[in-house]
Amino acid sequence: MATQDATGTSHSTSKGFWPEGWWRVIDARIGIMPLPIFVLLIGLVAALIEVNEVKSDGPTMIVVLVLGGFACAEVGKRTPILRSIGAGAILATFVPSALTYYHLIPAPIEKAIIEFTRSTNFLYLFIATIIVGSIFAMDRDVLIRGFLKIFVPLALGSVIAAVVGTIVGTALGLGAYHTFFYVVVPIMAGGVGEGAIPLSIGYAALTGVSQGEVFAEVLPPVMLGSLTAILLSGFLNFVGKKYPSLTGEGRLQPSRPGDAEPGVDLQAHDEGGKEKGVGAVGVSTIAAAGLTAITLYLLGVLCFKLFGLPAPVAMLFLAVMAKLTHAVSPELQRGGLVIYDFVRTTMTYPLLFAIGVSLTPWDKLVAAFHFTNIVTIVATVATIMATGFVVGRLLKMYPIETAIVNACHSGQGGTGDVAILTAANRMQLMPFAQIATRIGGAVTVTLVLVIMGSMK
Repeated sequence: MATQDATGTSHSTSKGFWPEGWWRVIDARIGIMPLPIFVLLIGLVAALIEVNEVKSDGPTMIVVLVLGGFACAEVGKRTPILRSIGAGAILATFVPSALTYYHLIPAPIEKAIIEFTRSTNFLYLFIATIIVGSIFAMDRDVLIRGFLKIFVPLALGSVIAAVVGTIVGTALGLGAYHTFFYVVVPIMAGGVGEGAIPLSIGYAALTGVSQGEVFAEVLPPVMLGSLTAILLSGFLNFVGKKYPSLTGEGRLQPSRPGDAEPGVDLQAHDEGGKEKGVGAVGVSTIAAAGLTAITLYLLGVLCFKLFGLPAPVAMLFLAVMAKLTHAVSPELQRGGLVIYDFVRTTMTYPLLFAIGVSLTPWDKLVAAFHFTNIVTIVATVATIMATGFVVGRLLKMYPIETAIVNACHSGQGGTGDVAILTAANRMQLMPFAQIATRIGGAVTVTLVLVIMGSMK
């Protein structure tokens, strides 16, 4: 069909495939990838494998991890029922773990991912930017009250969960001693590197059993405990949508009249699911905020070397001090929010995929799947979260957020925090999650080794 303008010139009103139809195709996405790019990248990776040109360099690994992470997440997000309880994070973490164990990932890809993950340490880059961005975006008074209050549900949850878990395991025939020291405590020890390893070293020194044997025994509860926390946190996200009064959608507690600064909305999407963005911020400001986050992390590394304080915890306190003392300008804080949003949107699922391949042993997870273990572990994790829910509500905090922070105390360290908060869609809770994981885990390991030593 054609129309004529005032000059009599004929114009076609029909729209062919090019370019409008093509634009619709390229605007369809798998995660952050335009659909044609997704298909092209699959072919490119297959070709690189065929010509033996897979490297652990940045460009190649970005493509591989983005492909794997967002493909798994897309399947999870489209799976009925499970998509409501964080299936995207679950599949992005545990599918690559299983594929690695059964040698279904090509060996060059697996080797490159492991080398890249270990050499770049980008898990901590991710955590650093998430912590700094979320802290900079918080209201100062809410931040102070949150940090002071969170220790109460965390401490009570740990004690009550230890009692309940031990009782359940004993009732199922595991024995009180074994249940407490080898099932319940590893769940709350702070993950693998900061929890299971020092715990196994301490147990070995006190019992005379080799550290390797002890580590093999305490690792499965860490894995299954983290999986349980991920599932329950995803379920709480679903509950929060049904009962909005129970959640602050990532805020730990309500703002009070008179709070000096309105908290910044860290949600990346509006009610219709469309990206909102974070407003106009200069490129140099964004770069400065990213460098600030890395600087705080390196200061944390230095603190670890000098004082033994874990780097993420030291960085966390430094970021809080910078916020509370007005050491960071509002402009730089806005830049921090852009960095936070960019990293959360683009890096989360690729990071989980890398974690699944290099840091999540599938056989250890499967080893925990015995009826007595499952019931004991689920009872322990559910109790620590339920206690957080109840105590948080009593302290006038949002109960769902408090329960999710408590869940991080039963996660797989920093990797567990990322998976739990992703499943719950509450990545802005990362500062509080780090308190639960790092400080809670360190206190747990220390106290338990003292208790075991006093029993000898």
